[in-house]
Amino acid sequence: MTCTSNITALAAPTLANAHRSGISISSAAHLEVTIAAYPGMDTGDLIELFWDDCYVGSHLVTPPDVQDSVTLRIPESFIANGTSSIHYRVMQVGRDPALSAKRRVQVKLDCPGGQPSALSGDENQGLAPVRIPDAIRRHGVNPNQIKRGVPLTIAPYLNMAVGDAVTLRWGDVRMDLPAVTTGEVGQPINIWVPPEIILEAGEDLRLEVTYCILDRVGNNSQWAPPRTLKIGCANPYLKSRSKEALMVAEPYRTKA
Repeated sequence: MTCTSNITALAAPTLANAHRSGISISSAAHLEVTIAAYPGMDTGDLIELFWDDCYVGSHLVTPPDVQDSVTLRIPESFIANGTSSIHYRVMQVGRDPALSAKRRVQVKLDCPGGQPSALSGDENQGLAPVRIPDAIRRHGVNPNQIKRGVPLTIAPYLNMAVGDAVTLRWGDVRMDLPAVTTGEVGQPINIWVPPEIILEAGEDLRLEVTYCILDRVGNNSQWAPPRTLKIGCANPYLKSRSKEALMVAEPYRTKA
């Protein structure tokens, strides 16, 4: 007579430390899988973990493990771009093996702009600096341009993908752009920096303009090499708005 397992409906394993949308390059380096306590869990059970049907590791249940979850590590060498599945098998003495349901996961190891070099600090030399119209780059941003806003362009970058979230940094002010859509992949991203952003950042002889990208699974491009712009000093439009902002934030006092 064949013995059957007394375990029914084993739940699929879960990822312990990955982005909800998938596995990034950083999470792949230390990816862990959690296996919840199952009915009939007992000391001496052998739990075997599989990645794409390849055995990656096992755990022998000890008394402290019973009725608790078990965590196993996925070696980084098993993880590659694309869709993968994870499942586990429970072996009990005198019983047939019991298989869990499979968990399908998305893996994306390609950083936007390519993987930044450790030698480049917080910059990614694979990203092109933001494009600024020549006249504005040469002469800076004048009062009339402030009222209109400033047009910028981000060139298509390596590993550009749907769902990428681009953040522009104008001086110390950040501006989040809508996520990249299917039709925008491989195309330049055109940006219009509104007067409010320019005024908030204020006057600067060498204001830095740059951007970074966070993809759908959490890969961060780091910052592109910055461009510098002159945001005109002695600019009455900026000065009057700056004084208004000060009055809102704190009392503006003159000397008696």
